[in-house]
Amino acid sequence: MKSRKLGIQGLEVSAIGLGCMGMSHGYTPLPDRNEMIRLIRTAYEKGEKFFDTAEVYGPFTNEELVGEAVEPFRKEVVIATKFGFDVANGSPGLNSRPEHIRKVVEQSLKRLRTNYIDLYYQHRVDPDVPIEDVAGTVSDLIQEGKVKYWGLSEAWSATIRKAHAVTPLSALQSEYSIWFRNLENEVIPTLEELGIGLVPFSPLGKGFLTGKYDAGYKFDEKDFRNILPRFTTEAREANQVVVNLLKEMAAEKNATPAQISLAWLLAKKPWIAPIPGTTKLPRFEENIGAVEVELTTEEVAHIDDVSADIQFVGGQYPEETLKNMAR
Repeated sequence: MKSRKLGIQGLEVSAIGLGCMGMSHGYTPLPDRNEMIRLIRTAYEKGEKFFDTAEVYGPFTNEELVGEAVEPFRKEVVIATKFGFDVANGSPGLNSRPEHIRKVVEQSLKRLRTNYIDLYYQHRVDPDVPIEDVAGTVSDLIQEGKVKYWGLSEAWSATIRKAHAVTPLSALQSEYSIWFRNLENEVIPTLEELGIGLVPFSPLGKGFLTGKYDAGYKFDEKDFRNILPRFTTEAREANQVVVNLLKEMAAEKNATPAQISLAWLLAKKPWIAPIPGTTKLPRFEENIGAVEVELTTEEVAHIDDVSADIQFVGGQYPEETLKNMAR
């Protein structure tokens, strides 16, 4: 597995990481836990060194899963996890108060079976807590050796700048893919200016860009994609045009649509490291195979131009969720 540097503080990760959320959260039916432990360990044997989780996934069970799986080779891998929800207090709301961060970091360390977290993200911006206070608290955790590097998730430029001025950020984790390019005008230039890496989540459009989920596909009734505007039957039918683009490019490159999607991200900037999730070994192998797919400048520009002209149907999240998100 090739590696990439996130930020200028020294964090080095696999060029393509492994998002572990779906192993115990969100995508149903959920897989067998022991099979997921074997998958993570097999991924490590194949060169994977970058594993992403969060306390809210489960909640808690995903951190426990990742912690058990990587325990035999803990010092050889990078674990990213997140704080910022109030799940420890049984609330669905946000909580990034300094005393709460200090409490939940201890709980995450215990679940992950480690004494340090490589990359610690604020999962969502908390409008009730100044980001400077959050950054200062994480700085204390770094000084104490409990955290090595830190980042934000789903934050925009003003927040990124304020946080970075207090405690330098190594990474931003936000949704970014061929069908969700909202970061390009403002956020990505800010990251480049400040020397902060980007970790795209949902780099395959929550599976849509693989070509598997056409308009006729029926998700499990508990699958969270059922509530996403871009996954209505009408939206999937309208958005199929981007899958057709990927299939055409994949045929030319002897690759798959998923690999083209990931290769496009890798070609955009040398400090971008996507974290596609999967619960199946063949899909993991397909995903990491994207590092061998090289897109020319002209091919990247072609994807940019064609996808920019597509009028995608459906928003990122339900309107109520978007209204409650501070950035």
